[in-house]
Amino acid sequence: MTFSAAKSKFPSFVNVLLAVFSSILLTFAFPNFDFWFLAWFGLIPFFVAVEREKESVFKSFALGWVFGVCFFLGTCWWLTYALIHYGGIPFVISYLLLFLATLVVGVFSAVFAAVFSVFLKRFGNYGFFAAPFLWTATEFLRFNLTGNNWNALGYSQAFQPHLIELANVGGVYLIGSMIALANVYIIFLFTNIFLFTNILIPAKISPPQKRKDWIILAVIVTLLTLLILIFEPIGSKSSENTAVSAEVIAIQPNVPMSGLDNFKWDKLRERHIELAENVLNDKQRITNNELSKIVIFPESPMNFMYDDDRELQKIIRDFAVRNDVSVLFNSAQPNLKGTNYFNSAVMVNRNGEKISQYDKIHLVPFGEYVPMPEPLAQFMPTLVGNFQYGENYGLMPFGDAKGGIMICYESHFASLSREFAQRGADVLIEMTNDGYLGDTPVLRQHLASAVFRAVETNRPVLRATNVGITAYINERGEISDTAKSYTEDTRVWQISKSDGSLTVYVKYGEWFAWLCSILSLALLSFSVWKRRATET
Repeated sequence: MTFSAAKSKFPSFVNVLLAVFSSILLTFAFPNFDFWFLAWFGLIPFFVAVEREKESVFKSFALGWVFGVCFFLGTCWWLTYALIHYGGIPFVISYLLLFLATLVVGVFSAVFAAVFSVFLKRFGNYGFFAAPFLWTATEFLRFNLTGNNWNALGYSQAFQPHLIELANVGGVYLIGSMIALANVYIIFLFTNIFLFTNILIPAKISPPQKRKDWIILAVIVTLLTLLILIFEPIGSKSSENTAVSAEVIAIQPNVPMSGLDNFKWDKLRERHIELAENVLNDKQRITNNELSKIVIFPESPMNFMYDDDRELQKIIRDFAVRNDVSVLFNSAQPNLKGTNYFNSAVMVNRNGEKISQYDKIHLVPFGEYVPMPEPLAQFMPTLVGNFQYGENYGLMPFGDAKGGIMICYESHFASLSREFAQRGADVLIEMTNDGYLGDTPVLRQHLASAVFRAVETNRPVLRATNVGITAYINERGEISDTAKSYTEDTRVWQISKSDGSLTVYVKYGEWFAWLCSILSLALLSFSVWKRRATET
């Protein structure tokens, strides 16, 4: 095969550049760049590139793969930090492993582009309007096949509360679909109204009357969009003015990830207690002594093992009784039915008695378990341990209120916070440690997940973290009282009972993502059937 023949099998250089440019724009919409507005038009070059290669499903697939690999490299490069700094893996090999991972994840963008090209070929420029629900369908597919949907399109808007209110109706997927629709809408304006033809994509010039109809439609869509953004959606009532049930003291201890020994563990454990008692003895920060007090220690690399450590039991008990507080902390708890431990949150009450335990349900692949069959898994190392999955969705008491616990990575799973809300949670507590990934964009990307969990459930999220970002997130997704990363700090927050109302999202879950998936499959089936009917 000659070079020119081989070259004809792949997308043109210009279209590849468009896909790469689009991935760069979208990367800059996410933390730590935070140019969130770029997402609302950053997909246009990618969509245009697919349109230009729509005659070939393979070429469109390749464009989507290039886009996906570049985007995930640009937004998730921090995954190499732990490999290099704590795993001892050389720089080059770490980034090679990252590249291999992005090749896998990039397949989902490739699937989007391939199917999108089919729609564009079958329906012409009207096929662009399939992009919003097809994009959602492929993101939803990524989550269901990999268990991860990090940096889904909607998360780019996490720090713009006025733009994510509808997450309590359709979750992060609905916000992502709105962003994709905005990109399509801009293409629609330029190709059908402004007659911006034959520059990027061919567009048919509409007769004057038809063009007038397009303009009227554009005005209507714009007004409806503005109305949606202006008016508060269903189920976003705030519980901030209800009676306070408890007061939380969140500790950010800034425990280092390495170089610890028994002596340093003891000192750091004492420092946890000292930081908490400094707050408890400060009359200006603790204004209502009648309220129940709960001290929260975050997820930690110190490997607390409460049930196995009699000394730790005494320290926690003495601290709780001495200060008349309950204590919520992270602990490796024994699995009585097996050999592995649980990564757990344990609550000890003011009498020093263990009253509640939540075992982490969603574990971090290769961090807390190996996603391989057991004969192979035993030979694969993990970053922090090989834990057992939890199964219990029990809530914990915070005075008269109830709280659902999310340990670290679990704030990424909307199904968990939704389950807690259905079971009567008034507040969500996130205990996390992102220290293994350094002072990188992961800190704010992880925070973005928690923001959406608050909006989706209409419940505040209280983040107690080891190195940051400790913060209070209200029901509308507004972040306040953040602690500076990689510093010792403490925060005092109040917890109130919710009014018990459930958002559309909590009631019906991923209905929007399922709807988009069904529509995508229906359109794809119709396109294939129509093609076969035409050929015969």
